Amino acid sequence: MDEFMRAAIDEAKKGLAAGGIPIGSVLVIDGKIVGRGHNQRVQKGSAVLHAEMDCLENAGRLKAGDYQRAVLYSTLSPCDMCSGTVLLYKIPKVVIGENKTFQGPEEYVRSRGVELEILNDAECIKLMEDFIAARPELWNEDIGE
Repeated sequence: MDEFMRAAIDEAKKGLAAGGIPIGSVLVIDGKIVGRGHNQRVQKGSAVLHAEMDCLENAGRLKAGDYQRAVLYSTLSPCDMCSGTVLLYKIPKVVIGENKTFQGPEEYVRSRGVELEILNDAECIKLMEDFIAARPELWNEDIGE
């Protein structure tokens, strides 16, 4: 596993340890992590702080050209909201830890020219399966069900 997905998994574990949902994300530009985040909906009482949104928020304001050469790593397939942000800022590639427990609008994102790399990582799958089994009500809230 590459260092960037490892960093995203570390973020997911931080979120879980803080009582949140174990999803993590990092934004990489020119081979360097410029933003890190994890799902903080529970911890911050937020409606929007999914891992990818927290990561992009922590990266701060970037120029359009920065996003256009970035790679977003996420332990889980990005939802509609997070995928929309990828499209808005024209992030060309998303590396996804797994899409077995949840799959966002991947075909649509691909149709808009974004490269998706699905790793089907066993550790990412186990993190989510264990969490969904333990806290289904919290998971359903997170995905709007």
